[in-house]
Amino acid sequence: MKVVVVESPAKAKTINKYLGKDYEVLASFGHIRDLPAKDGSVDPDADFRMIWTLEDKGSKRVSEIAKAIKGAEKLILATDPDREGEAISWHVVEALREKRVLKDLPVERVTFNAITKDAVQTALRQPREIDQALVDAYMARRALDYLVGFTLSPVLWRKLPGARSAGRVQSVALRLVCDRELEIETFKPREYWSLIATLATREGGVFDARLVGADGKKIQRLDIGNGKDAEAFKKDLELATFSVANIEAKPAKRHPYPPFTTSTLQQEASRKLGLAPAQTMRIAQRLYEGVDIGGETVGLITYMRTDGVDMAPEAVQAARRVIGKEYGDRYVPAAPRKYATKAKNAQEAHEAIRPTDMGRLPKMVAKYLEPEQARLYDLIWTRTVASQMESAELERTTADILAQVGPRKLELRATGQVIKFDGFLTLYNESKDDEADEDEGRLPPMKAGDPLERRRIKATQHFTEPPPRYSEASLVKRMEELGIGRPSTYAAVLQTLRDREYVRIEKKRLVPEDKGRIVTAFLESFFRRYVEYDFTADLEEQLDRVSNNEIDWKQVMREFWRDFSAAIGETKELRTTEVLDALNELLGPHIFPDKGDGSNPRTCPNCGTGQLSLKLGKFGSFIGCSNYPECKYTRQLAASGAEGDGEGSSENGGAPGVKVLGDDPETGQQVTLRDGRFGPFVQLGEGEKPKRSSLPKGLAPSQVDLEKALKLLALPRQVATHPETGEPILASIGRYGPYVQHGKTYANLAPGDDVLEIGANRAIDLIVTKESGGGNARRAADPGRPLGDDPESGKPIVVKAGRFGPYVTDGETNATLPRTMAAEAVTLDEAIELLKARRAAGPSKKSARGRKAPAKKPAAKKTPAKKAAAKTTRKAAAKKPAAKKTAAKKTAKAAE
Repeated sequence: MKVVVVESPAKAKTINKYLGKDYEVLASFGHIRDLPAKDGSVDPDADFRMIWTLEDKGSKRVSEIAKAIKGAEKLILATDPDREGEAISWHVVEALREKRVLKDLPVERVTFNAITKDAVQTALRQPREIDQALVDAYMARRALDYLVGFTLSPVLWRKLPGARSAGRVQSVALRLVCDRELEIETFKPREYWSLIATLATREGGVFDARLVGADGKKIQRLDIGNGKDAEAFKKDLELATFSVANIEAKPAKRHPYPPFTTSTLQQEASRKLGLAPAQTMRIAQRLYEGVDIGGETVGLITYMRTDGVDMAPEAVQAARRVIGKEYGDRYVPAAPRKYATKAKNAQEAHEAIRPTDMGRLPKMVAKYLEPEQARLYDLIWTRTVASQMESAELERTTADILAQVGPRKLELRATGQVIKFDGFLTLYNESKDDEADEDEGRLPPMKAGDPLERRRIKATQHFTEPPPRYSEASLVKRMEELGIGRPSTYAAVLQTLRDREYVRIEKKRLVPEDKGRIVTAFLESFFRRYVEYDFTADLEEQLDRVSNNEIDWKQVMREFWRDFSAAIGETKELRTTEVLDALNELLGPHIFPDKGDGSNPRTCPNCGTGQLSLKLGKFGSFIGCSNYPECKYTRQLAASGAEGDGEGSSENGGAPGVKVLGDDPETGQQVTLRDGRFGPFVQLGEGEKPKRSSLPKGLAPSQVDLEKALKLLALPRQVATHPETGEPILASIGRYGPYVQHGKTYANLAPGDDVLEIGANRAIDLIVTKESGGGNARRAADPGRPLGDDPESGKPIVVKAGRFGPYVTDGETNATLPRTMAAEAVTLDEAIELLKARRAAGPSKKSARGRKAPAKKPAAKKTPAKKAAAKTTRKAAAKKPAAKKTAAKKTAKAAE
């Protein structure tokens, strides 16, 4: 028996079908060992000794592998063909050696770029040893990321309340987003005008021409800077006679794009399919590991973590055959196309992402795939086939127009473009993030000297616009251009920024949160070298050299740690005033924007003499007045439009980090917006137990005014009467979000429901559904996505959205999905393994509490003294309103 180890159960299942009874294929479920999340796991003083520990699931997997290899002929490590795959194999071997079970058992390492029967069997005939250079590169990256995170993050916690963490690549990516936001805030729009003449030929052909010159001088895009100049040109054009000065038609070609790399796939999937990079990679992983196609499990695409753009010769020939069959010989170029990779790290560059079988058309496999899988496969297939198609042939025509008005000569230009042969464009055209689509049509027939008729002259005012915010796709593209990170890390970096609440997504664009901007400003001020784009790219290049076996990984670590530890040491004596001065300087355009009236934006709107500046409070940063405590004006970081009159800020006795919204018209008490340990909340008045209400998820603090705050404080509110009992149905916000309540029945609101606006019909529907056993509101609205039947029990397995996140269930056992696994990408095999692990773990504490307690032993008879003491204790307990106090305490904590 030969034992094969791969990463995932889905991959194991597919490969097992290819290898037969002489092989046993086991899954490691990713990495089995990791660095403990505590200080000392990487020790620079001991030459960067790393302490690896088996995770709970890892220990179980190692035991399974150890049991399987007893008496086995050999151990074959078939993890993915990249740095992480190499590291997983190395960890498996090291863990088995620690258990002393390997002994003299032969160990082979095999890699394949596609999970097909031919690819797997070919790989088994070409074994090799573990590539130690790739393992060293992995250890260097893990050590660097650990030391940066566990050394720099505590500095942030001490100096910046509310900061979460810093990371080697994460912090540089965040800086990109923050720098772009600063560009937008400091951008000064510039006025310019364009003049367009609508002209017609003698045959009636109409076209537009743009003013490009006057009196022998060229007119650039921004040269006409005011309406007065534009109007003067317009008057001259309205009096001019027009004729064709010159016309030129040139042939042009557009060549196809290379097949996908990891980053280009993430970019195009974001633009065309609206998928986040992490989601794209999860779906691609499933297509790579294998899908059941008509009874045969087969990998549909090659390995999806790659920076290579070339394809295997047999794949190129297969693509050419498909093109000829589906589109005709005219679309097949004379010679196959070759693409060169721009990747610096040849060690990690593999074949491009492509279908494993070009003849497997998207329409042929769509019925076997989930919708998102089908869309992504279609995108990969289309891009791959198009990359081997003939170029598109275009004709670009330029007409120079002369406008004569008296002795003055004005020059205009018209351009047109037509497609003579569509070539690869018949199948695929790459999307753009921020560029306008070319929309140039054909110009009407004309020749030099032809007179033209003026139809209309139009002068249009424009203003230059700031650069757009990054989308996830354009940020990935920019990181790749700068050499920051590597393809396999982009999705995780973007997800971390969102999880840390350093950025948010608005209209598919990344917007930095105040928390993220403060962290970036701090790092730029005191750790500037480590968030420099060039430094990060140079470090990546050194790590690439490690994987190419050119330099020792510990040499890279020593050079980095020498300077980095010194920089950390310098911040120990850093005073708060120094931090605040630096942040005020860097964040000035953001927190103190120009009012446009020439006044000082830092002047306190309350006292008129103090200067506003950034302050650090218990729950984070806020803006306060220099005349404190005489002037107690405060506001949040982002200045509101009402700042000038003080509305929306704390002026008269407010605490730092507190925003005054106004007074309650009924009680006259002050209504404030505050930051608490558990998020923002609104509060009515002061005192020991003021009324509070948390902000529901999705409601930003900047959107809360006095009216909305009063509605929140009015919760719980009655929205309906139960049709059967006649009792009220209430809507409110609790620890787990907004809900509706009838007696002791609670139903969570769905994402589209607003706790302040939900009506009677919807509330009744949620309660009745819950009472009839339909689960909470989310489950009622979404019955879950069927994954298939459990092969052992035959029970249907579905993935659902639950109160504590997505989970899979077979009707009896529920298993919560790990944070790294998306509900839309989870597969049947993964769900089965999760449910097995959940059953093996035994019942949860909550379930145990719900069971009937075992019979108690008969109680010993009490003595008269003990009876009296017990009676006294019961009387004392009855007098204490414990339940009421506990409930009040929980409510206050939830509001905070």
